[in-house]
Amino acid sequence: MTLQAMTSAYLMWLLFIAVYDFRQRRVPNWLVLAGAFLALVALTLGMGPVKHDWAAALLGAGVAFGFLVFFYALGVMGAGDVKFAGALGLWVGFSALLPVWLIGSLLASLHAVLWLILRRWPVSPRFSLAPFGPSPPTDGSPSPTRVRFIPYAAYLALAAAVWMVWGRQSA
Repeated sequence: MTLQAMTSAYLMWLLFIAVYDFRQRRVPNWLVLAGAFLALVALTLGMGPVKHDWAAALLGAGVAFGFLVFFYALGVMGAGDVKFAGALGLWVGFSALLPVWLIGSLLASLHAVLWLILRRWPVSPRFSLAPFGPSPPTDGSPSPTRVRFIPYAAYLALAAAVWMVWGRQSA
């Protein structure tokens, strides 16, 4: 396996995560595990798209998972987002976490602001909100299942791809 093939696998994994999270508002375990497995293979072969060692990869995975599990415990983030962040930490290592988190959080914040603006849009708010997934109940009643409105894993995946293109060039 070549470095180009491993980089392609990494970018395809990010694409699958983003598409799945945007469409389903969840990240399946099999997809997270596949990415984590590929990251471990890349580390073992020394062919990761981001050059770092095992210590940086494990620290990145632990910090990403540990930081986001706090938000999961508060009920504002899904478990798939947390697990994906841990697997992503294996790929990018500790040093790239901050730029990826910043870009991903900025994108997720823009999503939330746009959702709030369109929700109040007087011309067919249901149509304008269609790309943003299901709407929460407006009468204050709890929904039978928790609905995630912001696909955070998708935005982290996009941020990681952006960092691969622009962040590595400046490093």
